[in-house]
Amino acid sequence: METKKIIGFRMVHWRSLARLLFATATLVLSSCGTGSYVPAPPPPPPPSANTFTNPLMIQIPIGGTVQDCPDPSIIRGQQPNDTYWYIYCTTDPLNDSDKDALGNFNFHLITMHKSSDLVHWTYVGDVFSLRPGWVAPSAGLWAPAIKFFNNKYFLYYAASDTSLPGGGAAIGVATSMSPTGPWIDSGAPVVMPEDNSCCPGTRRAAIDPEVIQASGKNYIYFGSFNGGISARTLSADGLTSDPASEKPITIDNRYEAANIVLHGGFYYLFVSASNCCNGPLTGYAVFAGRSPNPLGPFLDSQNISLLDSRVGGTPVLRMNGNRWVGPGHNAAFQDLAGQDWFVYHAVDRAAPFFAGAVGLTKRPGMLDALDWVNGWPVVRGGFGPSELPQPAPAAQPGDKNLYTPTFAAPDQPGPLMSSFSDEFDSSTLSPQWTWVRAPAAGTFGLTGQSFRFDTQNADLFVDSNNASVLIEDPPSGDYVVETRVNLNVPATGCCQNFVQAGLVVYGDDDNYIKLVNVSIFDTRQTEFAKELAPVPSGYPRYGSTLAGPPADWTWLRIVKRTAAVGETYTAYSSNDGLTWVRGGTWTHNLGSSARIGLVSMGGPGFTAQFDYLHVSGLAP
Repeated sequence: METKKIIGFRMVHWRSLARLLFATATLVLSSCGTGSYVPAPPPPPPPSANTFTNPLMIQIPIGGTVQDCPDPSIIRGQQPNDTYWYIYCTTDPLNDSDKDALGNFNFHLITMHKSSDLVHWTYVGDVFSLRPGWVAPSAGLWAPAIKFFNNKYFLYYAASDTSLPGGGAAIGVATSMSPTGPWIDSGAPVVMPEDNSCCPGTRRAAIDPEVIQASGKNYIYFGSFNGGISARTLSADGLTSDPASEKPITIDNRYEAANIVLHGGFYYLFVSASNCCNGPLTGYAVFAGRSPNPLGPFLDSQNISLLDSRVGGTPVLRMNGNRWVGPGHNAAFQDLAGQDWFVYHAVDRAAPFFAGAVGLTKRPGMLDALDWVNGWPVVRGGFGPSELPQPAPAAQPGDKNLYTPTFAAPDQPGPLMSSFSDEFDSSTLSPQWTWVRAPAAGTFGLTGQSFRFDTQNADLFVDSNNASVLIEDPPSGDYVVETRVNLNVPATGCCQNFVQAGLVVYGDDDNYIKLVNVSIFDTRQTEFAKELAPVPSGYPRYGSTLAGPPADWTWLRIVKRTAAVGETYTAYSSNDGLTWVRGGTWTHNLGSSARIGLVSMGGPGFTAQFDYLHVSGLAP
C-alpha cells in the first residue's frame, strides 16, 4: 500500500501519528493505575443555563480550560441522588499548556468531566494513571463508551496496541461503583486482537467500542476502516465476548465509531467516516443506517446496506462551511424534556493543532440538537455544527427545553446557463472546452450520447500533478454545476484503488475542489475533496469527506457560493437524479476565475462516460 494512499482517502490517518507521539512523549501519569484525581474539589454547580455556545466549556479546578475532548461518551448519574451528567474523552492533552517540566505533552488516559446543566463542565480526573498490564506501554486508550448495568458503571475503551503475543488493537473494560472511579480494569481484553481477514499477518483495527442491551442480551460493537465494524454477544457480566457470535455490521474501508440508539422501533447505527484528525482539512462526518434487529442488516434511507460495496449511509452530521470541520464520533442522548442531542468532536479551522505540535489535531467537545425527519436523524435540522448560541438542553427535572428545530432546505438549481452547459451529443467537443495536459488521442471522445474519457495512470494529488483536466470558464457569481457519470470499475471486488471520475472546480493543480465516484479497496464511494498549495510545514494539503453512495450512473452536483472570505462549495449526489444526498461543505479561496472541469484518473484500464454537464444559477 502506498504510504500516501491509505484509509481516510489518501490522507494520513492521524491516529497513527498519535500512536507515535505516545511512544515518544513523557507522560506525567503515575501511581496505582486506578485513577488520578485533581486535589481541589469542583466548584459548586452553576445555575441552569439558558444557552450554550460550542465548543463545550470545561473548567479545570486548578486553573484553565479543557480544549480537547475527542470521541466523547455521555451518561447521567444512575445512582440515587446523583443528578450530574458525565462525559469521558479519548487520551489526549487537556490543552495547549498541558506539558511536563521537559515540555512534553501530558497524554491523559481517558478524561472525565461532569456537569449539572450540560453547559458548564468541570474536569474531575482521569480514568487510569497507568495503562493496564495487557496494554502496550506506548498505546493510546481511545473512544470510551460509558454504560451502567448490574448496578455498576462499565467503561469500555480501545487499546491501540497490546502487549499480548502478536500485539494488535483490542477492547478493554473497567468497572466502578462511581462514575468518577476509582476504576478497576478487568485485567484482560473483552475483545482480543484479531487477524485481518483481507491481509494475512496484519491485525484489524479492533477499536471504538459500543455496548447495548436488547431483548435480554448484551451486544458489543467494535471496529474501524481496517476490518470494518463487527458485533458480538457480550457476557452477562459484561467482561467477555463470544468470538463465535461475531457478525459483520459494516463493510471495511468506510466506517468507525459505532453508536446505537433505539427510536421508533428501529435500532439506528450512527457511524463516522473519512478522516478524524487531519487538522484544518479534517473531513469526518456521521452517517446512519437502521434495522429492526440489533445485528442488522442496517439500511440507509435509500434501502442501501452499510455492508454493500457501493456503501450506504444517510448523512446525519457534516461540516457546513463555518468555523468547524470534521464533526464526528458522536454519542446520542435524550435530555429530561425528551429532546435528543448529539455530543461529538470537531476541529476549529483557525486553531486545528495543539500549540507547538503541528500534526496533533485538537478536537474540542461539541453539543447540538438531534432532530428526526421522516424517521431519519439529522443534527440541528440539517444545518450541522453550531457556532452561535443555542438553547440549552433540559438537564434537570423541571427544566424546559426551548430548542425549536428549523430544517435546512436543499439547494436547488435555477435556470440552465446554456452557454456554459454541454449535452455532449455532437461529434466534436464544443469550443468552450480546453485541456490542461491534453490526453493521448483515442483515450477520449464523443459517442453522440456522452463524453468518453478513459481513466488515466495519472493523478491530481499533492505533488502528483500529471492528470488531464477538461476545463471551461465559469459564469460570474454563484452557480450549480452538475453531471451524470458512469465509471465502469466492477461494482464489487478489490482493488482498483483510487480510480475515479467526476467534477472539479479547478484553480490550478494544487488548488481545487473535487467530487468524484471513486473505487477504494473493496468499496465504491462518492468522495468530496479539497486540495491546497504548499502550506506551512506539517500542515496537510489534501482532505476529503463523503456524499451519498454511487450507482451504475451517479449524478453529481457542486454548489458554489461566494463567502465573506473566499467561497463555499457544497456537494450533492444522487442515484436517480430525483433524490439528492447532501454532503459536506468545504471553504476555499479559488477566486472567481476558477474553471469548471471533468477528470478521469487514478489508474488505467477503465472508462468514464459523462452524459452531460449542466451549469445553472441558484434558485431563490
